[in-house]
Amino acid sequence: MKRTPHILAAGAAALIMTGVQTGVQGTASAAPAAGPWTGTWAAAPQSGGDTFTQQTVRQIVRTSIAGTSARVRLSNAFGNAPLTVQDIHLAHRTSGSSVNAATDRTVTFGGQRAVTIPAGGSAVSDEVAFPVDALSDVAVSFHLPKTTGPVTYHQSGLQTNYVAAGDVSGNANLTNARTTNSYYFLSGLDVVNPAAEGAVVTLGASITDGIASRNDANRRWPNELASRLAGAGRTVGVLNQGISGNQLLTDGAGQSALNRFDRDVLSQPGVRWVIFADDPINDLSNTNPTADRLIGGLKQLITRAHERGVKFLCSTLTPFEGAGGWKPELETKRAAVNSFIRGSGSGCDGVVDQDAATHDPARPTKFRAEYDSGDHLHPNEAGLRAIAGAVDPALLR
Repeated sequence: MKRTPHILAAGAAALIMTGVQTGVQGTASAAPAAGPWTGTWAAAPQSGGDTFTQQTVRQIVRTSIAGTSARVRLSNAFGNAPLTVQDIHLAHRTSGSSVNAATDRTVTFGGQRAVTIPAGGSAVSDEVAFPVDALSDVAVSFHLPKTTGPVTYHQSGLQTNYVAAGDVSGNANLTNARTTNSYYFLSGLDVVNPAAEGAVVTLGASITDGIASRNDANRRWPNELASRLAGAGRTVGVLNQGISGNQLLTDGAGQSALNRFDRDVLSQPGVRWVIFADDPINDLSNTNPTADRLIGGLKQLITRAHERGVKFLCSTLTPFEGAGGWKPELETKRAAVNSFIRGSGSGCDGVVDQDAATHDPARPTKFRAEYDSGDHLHPNEAGLRAIAGAVDPALLR
């Protein structure tokens, strides 16, 4: 990960506009001041190999809570050169790549309609008078006028997004756009909502990312949790920071949970809780560390959260017997981690028992048949809904 002097540490806080380049665009520089912001949607940044040149990207995000105004967060965390983004728009999506033109609003950075973000940096827009509905689709469109180089993206978006030639960010409809299921440079959408209780970050791997749920269906378990909380009259932003293939201890598919915790969790606007989920399953499958090493890594995250006043909710690890690479010794380690999480001395501020919610009572090392997507590793949509149902709303108080 490349850095600039403005990046404080691994996963440092996002940057906002404090300077303006002559006549055309703002520059990302200092850390954001505290404010009334709560995240309503987020995606965890990863390094990628795609590039863009003179293209518009329109990306659809599913909100969790409503707000009276909004701001956009962009990331060049893994770029190798400055990134210029211009003609940024927010609008309510109608269907496909189309938006309601009456809702379209221009987004500025430091009062300018373009921003240049240094390699390794990020940027937060000015406040936009843009009403946001809970559990709704918002389109974020922007033009990339220069060759970007390798992108910062979120690979498994499970959402159809759109790429069109030229600068067509303000168009209500895009023609001849190609589609992608990833998110590019877009890391968050925040809102102002006086009733907001804070945000919960769901940190994990492919199960949290929603693999095995349908594209464009918003059936990831964090989406199900957002719907459940809204139905209970709660105003809690739910920010999905899952990365498919992610691990607790080792970089690979994205930076490890230990290395991305500050950026992807502690720097999220309004964060009050984090639910740490399925990363250690990938550690077991890939590098097979001892249970003590996994527990040690978990303890580090708990300590770092508590130092920032964030409550840490531990999730038990779901079963995966039958998945490729499974062997009995991995089950022994999974059981040891789960025993630690359920124990009184873990330091967890609460437990989300994903294991109990999904395993077969007659064979606890396997999923219930009705929750198995078929690969014995990822729960299907019914299983993801069961995981969301295992989150006691009382933990988010």
